[in-house]
Amino acid sequence: MSNSTTHTLDESLYEHLKAIRSQLPVSVRLIAVTKTVPADIIRIAYAAGIRDFGENRIQEAATKQAQLHDLPDITWHLIGHLQSNKAKKALELFQWIHSVDNLKLAQRLNQLAGELNLKPNICLQVKILPDPNKSGWTIPQLSDDLPALNHCKNLQYQGLMTIAPFGLNESQTLDVFNGTRELAVEIKSQNWSNIQMQQLSMGMSGDYQLAIEAGATMVRLGTILFGERLRSRISDYQEPG
Repeated sequence: MSNSTTHTLDESLYEHLKAIRSQLPVSVRLIAVTKTVPADIIRIAYAAGIRDFGENRIQEAATKQAQLHDLPDITWHLIGHLQSNKAKKALELFQWIHSVDNLKLAQRLNQLAGELNLKPNICLQVKILPDPNKSGWTIPQLSDDLPALNHCKNLQYQGLMTIAPFGLNESQTLDVFNGTRELAVEIKSQNWSNIQMQQLSMGMSGDYQLAIEAGATMVRLGTILFGERLRSRISDYQEPG
């Protein structure tokens, strides 16, 4: 790719990212999902005013964070499934973990956070509808686990995260997001000492407008920001497991 073509592409991406960001309500935090997106593209997003970046895999995030160490005001969000054996590294790399999906993982993070003297921001991943392809608490499971979660004092529970099941129509998807908001309101009404419900992390490129309609405070956008036209610039990071 010639330098002039690269320059044009970079300018186009910069303007595109600024436009998407400007369309979001000021109350909604844009998390740019940068799985497989290389560091030079993240720099363009940073120049366009984005400061929150979401990664799915530990090693990929570590590599890019090292490459972007000169941008200290980036906030990193782990949005992918987290295995317990990678919990320590996740705490070291990410200020936010959106994908805490079971009590055992929360307790492990709590133990490690205490040892590391950290207070990570946590979202509890929930499934409003049955979905065998997604992790997360069902509503009854979360209700049962709230007392034990409340004892994890090293974790700063900020709210809920959800992913709408694939194949829903718009009305069904909106119901999922509304149900997540209603669950957060119910949990908040119980006045747990250590469980805040200020944040709703929900909505991706295909449904984020519905999520915002339902009250999302964070949206996780990847394809709509860094879509197919950038495929030639995207690195193919691989991490086993």
